[in-house]
Amino acid sequence: MRYTLKDYQSDAVADVLNNLSTAREVFHSANSRVSSLALAATTGAGKTVMAAAVIESLFFGNDDVDFAADPSATVLWFSDDPSLNAQTRFRLEEASDKLRSRLVTVEHPFRYRQLQPGHVYFLNTSKLAKNALLTRTRDDSNQLDGIGSPDAIPFTIWDTISETIENPDVTLYMVLDEAHRGMNRRSSADKPSIVRRLINGHGSVPPMPVVWGISATVQRFEEAMLTAEVADNRIQLATIAVDPVRIQQSGLLKDDIVVDFPSETGDFSTVLLRRGTRKIKTISAAWAEYSEQQRSEEPVVPLMVLQVPNKPDPDTMKQALDVIFDEWPELRGDAIANVFGDHTNERYGPYTVSYIPPERVQDAQHIRVLLAKDAISTGWDCPRAEVLVSFRPAQDATHITQLLGRMIRTPLARRIEGNDVLNSVECILPRFDRKTATQVLEQITGGTETGTDGDGKRVLVDPALMLPNSSLTTSVWDALDALPSQTLPRKNANPMKRLTALAHALSADKLRQGAGDEAHHELHSVLDGLAARYASDLAKATTEILTVRGGSVRAVAQYGMQIDSTFTEVADDRAIEDAYAQGARVISPDLARTYVNRLAPEDDADDDDLRDASIRVAALGSLAPVRPALEAEADTLVSAWLSQYRVQIKTLPEARQNVYADITSMSSSPQQIPIARPVNRWEETKRRTPDGDMPIERRSRHLLADGEHLFPIGSLSPFETDILDRELARPDTIGWYRNPTRGREALGIAYTDKYGNWRTLRPDFLFFTEQQGAVKVNLVDPHGHWLPDALPKLRGMAEYVEEYGASLHRAETISTVDGKLRVLDFTLDTVRTAALSAVDADELYRAHSADYQ
Repeated sequence: MRYTLKDYQSDAVADVLNNLSTAREVFHSANSRVSSLALAATTGAGKTVMAAAVIESLFFGNDDVDFAADPSATVLWFSDDPSLNAQTRFRLEEASDKLRSRLVTVEHPFRYRQLQPGHVYFLNTSKLAKNALLTRTRDDSNQLDGIGSPDAIPFTIWDTISETIENPDVTLYMVLDEAHRGMNRRSSADKPSIVRRLINGHGSVPPMPVVWGISATVQRFEEAMLTAEVADNRIQLATIAVDPVRIQQSGLLKDDIVVDFPSETGDFSTVLLRRGTRKIKTISAAWAEYSEQQRSEEPVVPLMVLQVPNKPDPDTMKQALDVIFDEWPELRGDAIANVFGDHTNERYGPYTVSYIPPERVQDAQHIRVLLAKDAISTGWDCPRAEVLVSFRPAQDATHITQLLGRMIRTPLARRIEGNDVLNSVECILPRFDRKTATQVLEQITGGTETGTDGDGKRVLVDPALMLPNSSLTTSVWDALDALPSQTLPRKNANPMKRLTALAHALSADKLRQGAGDEAHHELHSVLDGLAARYASDLAKATTEILTVRGGSVRAVAQYGMQIDSTFTEVADDRAIEDAYAQGARVISPDLARTYVNRLAPEDDADDDDLRDASIRVAALGSLAPVRPALEAEADTLVSAWLSQYRVQIKTLPEARQNVYADITSMSSSPQQIPIARPVNRWEETKRRTPDGDMPIERRSRHLLADGEHLFPIGSLSPFETDILDRELARPDTIGWYRNPTRGREALGIAYTDKYGNWRTLRPDFLFFTEQQGAVKVNLVDPHGHWLPDALPKLRGMAEYVEEYGASLHRAETISTVDGKLRVLDFTLDTVRTAALSAVDADELYRAHSADYQ
């Protein structure tokens, strides 16, 4: 893979591969059954990247999850839209260089009687229609208006699919893209839809062995499968549903959606287009400044999308272009393009707007304004699209959801830590139905119009930008920098892969030249030590590798007897190669390769030396203590190097610091990382009411503030506001920080929920206090003890303070018990001990809390 998968993507890939392995076994078993499974992930989760990783694993294996290649694997990628297939193929090529020569778009004439293993074939609904060239043969020519197949191919694509399925040496995996589409009941039971016929089989065509549906929602795919009437004859394997909170935390999606609606009736298209043009100019300047600061070789060049009606009026379009060029006079003439379905250049007065295929827009950075109709709501997306101005009316919730979903991908596939301007997308929607759009936005964010939810995404209407508060001393910021935060553990953490990634990063940043060779040298020493320690076990394993055992059955007809016997043979090169491949998967292919090179240097080694080295790797891989010992050494080396280069890493550009943060988090246990300093933050300054816009209350001394050194507190509940005011009234409080719900600029505490899943607790407030001439931090988290997540969070707080309590002055959670505010003080040993063993949060508060003063 050319991309490094996010942790949730790696977990989803492993789960899909596990299901596909089960599906293959079920299909090729004695009681052959067909099956289906689904991958459900919200828009922007990187479903195509995950699919590329799964397909690459099917064809070539995946050592990270111990998945062996399936030599029988053939993939049929199916959608209802040829342009969607073209875009998917383009993305698969981008994601995996191994797949580039294996992607085949099925076109007439298609001369293969069977689909070949190790290839992905793209097919769409129109190519399976009754009158399509692929579905008719030479015998059909007199039945279709005299138009016959020009190449007179004697078989159809249905024949090809049938023979592929019936081949016992082939496993046909059908990927159903946007799986909720094309499987409704508009067609009658007597005339099923093409998708249903493909899945269920028809006539002499057998049903599809394995159907893998990819969709934005679990429910829509499962309902579609039921509608397709496949439940009776198909095993439905567990759906892999990606947690949307993990997607948002990954940084692939924008944190904030800033939406502009006109506050009065009338046609304000020109005014709002001018506003949108100013926004794209501002965001362009912000990205340029960031790229210069980070010394980026590939700066982000933002794009504004102007969505127009299906039949745009030429005069209106000319007027719109006049506005854009008037507001942005330095814009070049070729900087505006269209992705209209007509695929032609458009002429509006003196302006010529050239056509560009949607999949090319991302890389065509000279294009700064893109005219679109439905394209951006039907499968296309462009991560550098930072501003949307829509001239289309929209009342349908599904359409609005798809449209806004295409605009929320981050340009660099990561969050810009602490910078809300670069982590937001601007949408100007003058003709959208405000009520419906607001409901959709609430659905996208999982919260209220100006609220927040656990995934951290917000919808903001007319916000103001908060900047570092100049009234606070640098010591407050230094205290924030020193506060330890925690990463979430990875489900499929691989310590050796983590060590390799760190070694490559240190070498790339010239912090430790030759780190990769050094890491492998240390692991080679571990292997040598294990070989000496377990010499007898190693000798037995070597003997087993060199011996092939089997059994014979001889039937004696005269006596009606059956005699069983065993035999042994000396392993040949093929058997040794297989054993080496198994051992290499255990100790990692890269380490196995370099270990063989050390045992049998290329300059001096002959075939026998290479053979002996391969046998040694295979034998070591079969010993149970080997993998744990290698992983322990890899973890030790990673911890030592991260500690040694901690200061140098902090001086690197933000993009490189993120690389090390990701490497740090590639662990099965929580890891300490620093909090990133916030650069700016969007906050609402007004609250919409039936009586008009009302100003939101503000408070002083926040780390980020407006021009008057004040911070709006509209996102706080009355409970939280009460706690805030009490803390600010303390004489030793010199500053405070509303802890965000996302990103590395937030303090995160890892904890496990009641199901054993790792989650992140983000205490609501950090208060900075003057104590004996030094600035210390108070963690204060108002959180109802009656809530379902209360007890797991209390345990997480206890574990965090147990490890990092020396960094804190106070660490408290506050709840209401019998109408009174009560506080748990986690700096007390008795409270931490009680929290770790508690079975009920209410009992914990009643037994160990004090009055909150």
